[in-house]
Amino acid sequence: MSAAEAASRRSRLRLVVVQALVFSLFATLFVRLYYLQVVSGEQYTAQAANQSVRDIVVQPQRGLIVDDMGRPLVTNRTAWVVSIDRSMLDKMTEPQQAKLVERVAQVTGVRVGMVRKRLVTCGEEGSVTGVCWNGSPYQPVPVATDVDQAVALRVLEQPEDFPAVLAEQQTVRNYPRPYGVNLAHVLGYLSPITEDELDAAEEDEDESVNGASSVGRAGVEKQYDAWLRGMPGYRSVAVDSMGRVLGDDGAVEATPGATLVTSIDARVQGLVEQELAGAIAKARTETDTVTGRKYEADSGAVVVMEAKTGRLVAMASQPTYDPGVWVGGITKKQLARLYSEAAGTPLLGRATQGQFAPGSTWKPFMTAGALTNGYSPDTRLACSSGFQVGNRVFKNYESGAYGSIGFDKALEVSCNTFFYRIGYEYWRRFGSDVSDVKAKDPLVEEAKVFGFGSETGVDLPGEASGRIADRKWKRAYYDSMKDYYCGIAEAPQDDKTSDFVYKFAREFCIEGFAYRAGDAVNFAIGQGDTIVTPLQLARAYGALANGGTLWEPRIGKAIVDPSGRTIKEIKPKKAGTVGLPKAVLSYIDTALKGVSSRGTMAWKLPGFPLEQVDIRSKTGSAEVYGKQSTSWVASYTDDYVVVMMVSQGGTGSGRNGDSIRRIYEALYGVEGSTVDPRKAFIPGSRPPADLPTFTADGSILPPGRRDSGATGTKGEDR
Repeated sequence: MSAAEAASRRSRLRLVVVQALVFSLFATLFVRLYYLQVVSGEQYTAQAANQSVRDIVVQPQRGLIVDDMGRPLVTNRTAWVVSIDRSMLDKMTEPQQAKLVERVAQVTGVRVGMVRKRLVTCGEEGSVTGVCWNGSPYQPVPVATDVDQAVALRVLEQPEDFPAVLAEQQTVRNYPRPYGVNLAHVLGYLSPITEDELDAAEEDEDESVNGASSVGRAGVEKQYDAWLRGMPGYRSVAVDSMGRVLGDDGAVEATPGATLVTSIDARVQGLVEQELAGAIAKARTETDTVTGRKYEADSGAVVVMEAKTGRLVAMASQPTYDPGVWVGGITKKQLARLYSEAAGTPLLGRATQGQFAPGSTWKPFMTAGALTNGYSPDTRLACSSGFQVGNRVFKNYESGAYGSIGFDKALEVSCNTFFYRIGYEYWRRFGSDVSDVKAKDPLVEEAKVFGFGSETGVDLPGEASGRIADRKWKRAYYDSMKDYYCGIAEAPQDDKTSDFVYKFAREFCIEGFAYRAGDAVNFAIGQGDTIVTPLQLARAYGALANGGTLWEPRIGKAIVDPSGRTIKEIKPKKAGTVGLPKAVLSYIDTALKGVSSRGTMAWKLPGFPLEQVDIRSKTGSAEVYGKQSTSWVASYTDDYVVVMMVSQGGTGSGRNGDSIRRIYEALYGVEGSTVDPRKAFIPGSRPPADLPTFTADGSILPPGRRDSGATGTKGEDR
């Protein structure tokens, strides 16, 4: 075979090998293609379809909040919201994006920097907690809420100037303010859900919230958030491989939230708020005879509670704020004011979170402790002008000297020195060892029985517990502060440290743990370091009124679904009993009647029909070092407890007496000396036992009104 023939043969062989290789590759590709398209075709088709469809959340309308008559306290209204579609924004050049963002900021009044921050997805680089977008990346991002209609129309009518910008109507919270009520600290407010909350909800498989949800932050909005929020819906949209929305692909309707029926009565609430604001305003025009200055009257609270159930009929706090300030997003300036001490810290609800020395309103509970621990109604002690303990004379405040009197007279005239003697005697008998933290103290024990020093269990978040300043508390306080004060005492005194502070620090460092006789006598009249909330005091007086039961105060009364069906009744909950003999309760009750008819409250009730509306009351003026007196009136009838407090407002009856009278006149329909239940703010002078009626057309009728033709209240944009 020639060389040429050999070379030709090798070439043909190589060609055959290449052809075989190419054929095998094609065969492999064909088999793989058959597998993908025929064998696994359905699986990959489903995956492809899933990748091209995205869910956009449709937020539900939040449930209403109404009073016991069905009057709306919180509803919903439609508001214009300007949003930016980021999938369309991403198609623009950077200069075009910057120009659009600047134009949106200019027309909405939102700063350019804030618009940019709101467009960043939470968790991404540059995201700011509380501002970033927590929702779906395929959903338009709201950058301005509750804008003027003119702004929305401009966006809608000039799409060439606002590409990727949408203006649409959404629901936001609305406050109808029946009878002018504010009720901010009871209602609470909403704000966007945080990343941590969203993560927790996903772990719990809670589908009622999502990245675009707003959740309750305070008040009943937070307490009953799970019922009020409803269930989101979903709108499916088709997107291409670049994430651009192509069109709708189905929807699941959102379920509106349930309605919360409260025990609050708007008409009574409106009066209570008016009386509190008026009392504070009047105090600031009057001069304190002790300090020579105008009364500061820096804060106050009123609680109206059903005595037999613990349900709250009205609860007001000053200073307050407009709950609508949170709608559409609160500004830094507005938020700073809510926390500002100079503005009085308006966000702090004084009825449940404010803590104050109770003053002489404390004395009925000290009477209960004494009458069950060695003293009796026949006991007679001196009501002198002063009582000396060591080298200090403790004096009466509102009371003069009345000679030898019993507990009833001591309550009527609010005699401090009578109760000083009680507190001193127990200290001398059981606890003169100042370092013994376990020494018996009947007055401290009785205060705890009435629930002081612990939360009441009210259905509002953030309740304060108050404080019983007993031996254990004083020891714990000393242990926590001794290093600080001993540091001051052991250092050379400088110009920045006053003689008083230096002397106090030295004494505290040496014996700050000691529970002395002065502590005991102060405790007996509600002075010193013991503090209570107005709600705690109201609950304790409720136990005196109802025969000894301590209730957990309640605002929520029922949960009603969007169809009007009651799905949950919120029953009053018993927290315990005070365990006092009936004879003791009756004795205290009679003595407190005397306070109203001839004691420290009598001068505010001339001509009032006490024989028909039997008000029991106790006044108090708590002295606080460095401040003016805190004024108190705690009172009750068979039906209601009414407690009113004004911090740095003067004497108890002098500041609050007129308001207390007007509140009872409204509750019972009193005009002059005549009682007409038909004129009472609450029909029949008693809170309704039934719930409002929710009709098919959305109207809400008062309890007992079930005729379809009756005029009711409609829940706005339900």
